[in-house]
Amino acid sequence: MYIERIPNRNSPPAVLLRESYREDGKVRKRTLANLSKLPSETVDDLKFLLKGGKAVEDLQ
Repeated sequence: MYIERIPNRNSPPAVLLRESYREDGKVRKRTLANLSKLPSETVDDLKFLLKGGKAVEDLQ
């Protein structure tokens, strides 16, 4: 799962949550959610979490 920014000609880029998979030996993409209306800080935080980051540090 990853976040992809798709440029639009005269509009802000579309921000999509996507998943890649293989079908008949070809790599395909499936769009799971459109995140375009979220603030950019939230999208950056989601990217960090998808890369294995932690939302809350250890409380020890």
